[in-house]
Amino acid sequence: MNEGLLCAVMTVLGYLLGAVPFGIVVSKAMGLPDPRTVGSKNVGFTNVLRVSGKTPGILTLLGDMGKGWLLSWVAMQWLTVETFIMIVAIAPILGHLFSPFLGFKGGKGVATALGAVLGLSPSIGLLLLLIWLGAVAIWRYSSGGALAAFSCLPVVAIVNEQRQEFFIFSLLVSAMIWIKHKDNIVRLWQGTESKMGKKKQQELEE
Repeated sequence: MNEGLLCAVMTVLGYLLGAVPFGIVVSKAMGLPDPRTVGSKNVGFTNVLRVSGKTPGILTLLGDMGKGWLLSWVAMQWLTVETFIMIVAIAPILGHLFSPFLGFKGGKGVATALGAVLGLSPSIGLLLLLIWLGAVAIWRYSSGGALAAFSCLPVVAIVNEQRQEFFIFSLLVSAMIWIKHKDNIVRLWQGTESKMGKKKQQELEE
């Protein structure tokens, strides 16, 4: 198959896979409340973790990360054009952010984006994960950890001499994460953002 056509097919499939809201899937499978109706009403793992507990939260995290990792990994194996690889890698992130199954709404993309980076560059993805977890451990803000990690992504891409296409990918993904967290940024600035471990009705997390 022509590589351009293969890229197009993988991009569509990646977008649709990314659009699967694992927070809802896991919650329904375990007989738990739909995350769209409780807490922050966000479908991401932080809301599921807060309102339903560790097990569904972790399963949601793994599902959201997995769909990002899978497409990136497959693209790295099957495609040779760097631009095509990055297009496929970003598809599940866009699917998660703008899911057609949820009226083109979705989560905030942190876990899916992290999975995509892990698929493209395991070392950089692991570093981002450590930054995220470290920031959360220190500040107790999941949103703050996500913003810290993805702020570092373009810098890490430069330091590690990644190719230009990966650097552009890192800029686009980081910009999407920051835009989707605009309300969190305001609350962090005002000191009203909820910390991890606290159940609160109003928190918009990924």
